[in-house]
Amino acid sequence: MTIATQPIEYDHNGVALEGVLAVDDAVSGPRPLVLVSHAWAGRGEFEVEAAKRLAGLGYAGFALDLYGKGVLGASTEECQSLMTPFVEDRALLQARLLKALETATSLDAADAANVAAIGYCFGGLCVLDMARIGAPVKGVASFHGLFTPPETGAKETIDAKVIAFHGWDDPMATPEAAQGFASEMTKASADWQMHAYGGVMHAFTNPAANDPSFGTVYNEAADKRSWAALEGFLKECFA
Repeated sequence: MTIATQPIEYDHNGVALEGVLAVDDAVSGPRPLVLVSHAWAGRGEFEVEAAKRLAGLGYAGFALDLYGKGVLGASTEECQSLMTPFVEDRALLQARLLKALETATSLDAADAANVAAIGYCFGGLCVLDMARIGAPVKGVASFHGLFTPPETGAKETIDAKVIAFHGWDDPMATPEAAQGFASEMTKASADWQMHAYGGVMHAFTNPAANDPSFGTVYNEAADKRSWAALEGFLKECFA
């Protein structure tokens, strides 16, 4: 198995963007596609590594870009300033996500009829929005994602399967927010599930997260459990 990566340039509303495609070079032809939506810092190596892990499972992994080619936040303030315009304008966010989906499904390695999406932190909110607006994906998986529902674009019924991997002590997604998410998904008749990990905070999949005062702490057990559950979830989505 040889995992190859390739930068994929595209644009939206005049903004130059660059995703990264990861595939197993030993396999030819289209295969199920899994998009990876980035955390608030932008599309970095963490997301590319996730795409490569997905490629190792036999999928085409596509680490999408929302901010712009080479744009990465280096501080809390920079990351917040990059994310905020999209959180405050969910129509813009949804349109840019759909552009990434259109770009990725046009690639030769992608089976456009079998698509899922995963996302981390801000990216978790992003993939949940993909399900909310009825994007043509079979399933979405949110890792320590934000649960705030959009004020625009959401359909009454959610067709995609939805799974949320959630640290119960996440200060950015409180138990009340988790309950609100559960109620929202139930009202939309979604096939949804939540894996909540006790004593776990935000960013639990990121080994570099080590700031208890900010609420971001890596948790090895939750990281391993959530990825193992993701593998089963994707098999179900593409069955």
